[in-house]
Amino acid sequence: MQDDMSRRVAAEFFGTFWLVFGGCGSAILAAGFPNLGIGFLGVSFAFGLTVLTMAYAVGHISGGHFNPAVTLGLWAAGRCANKHVVPYVIAQVIAAILAAGALWIIASGKPDWVAGGFASNGYGDLSPGKYGLAACLMTEILATFFFLFIIIGTTSRGAAAGFAGIPIGLALTLIHLITIPVTNTSVNPARSTGPALFAGTAYIGQLWLFWVAPIVGAVIAGLLTRWMYEQEAILETTVVEERLSVPRR
Repeated sequence: MQDDMSRRVAAEFFGTFWLVFGGCGSAILAAGFPNLGIGFLGVSFAFGLTVLTMAYAVGHISGGHFNPAVTLGLWAAGRCANKHVVPYVIAQVIAAILAAGALWIIASGKPDWVAGGFASNGYGDLSPGKYGLAACLMTEILATFFFLFIIIGTTSRGAAAGFAGIPIGLALTLIHLITIPVTNTSVNPARSTGPALFAGTAYIGQLWLFWVAPIVGAVIAGLLTRWMYEQEAILETTVVEERLSVPRR
């Protein structure tokens, strides 16, 4: 039993590390690179690809959450056991902080590098488009709600087994395409926490929104889908893990 929990926590750690390193790394290291920068579109796809690749790599072990809001949303939906919630969230946050630290070490190796916002999320003056608090709050709640709605729907019994990682990754890409100008896209409290700790006090002071809004959106989605998929609500991650597993021939 302890070995099973260790494997699950390790899966969440590596999945979240890859999400932050790959997604935020694309923004910090590659988005604005002269002449070859991947830009807004590239960053959006980078985040989606991190989830897509890790969903297939370790999703069958832990359910592939990589995000405290996803863990709590799946818990509200009856898809995540109580005993998994706290260990998953701790692993996700630690992984995000370590990934951000690795990015800081890499990025600061460039002589003329300026940290700026360090891929952090923000509202008001710290929003990429200077969107206000209410707009950013609504954006994060709605984006996370639909992210969970898609995750739960595509991992439900009756959905195509082994293919859930594709729509989930594409959903995160779409979310970034919509919301980068507003909040720089969070929908993930761990992803927000790691970079903010290196970006400075202004970003740390706004972290509350990027914990509260994604969790609210995720829990609402979880409760709604628990009603919609009532016959499938179980207090384990088995359904999610089965749907993320590549079908055997």
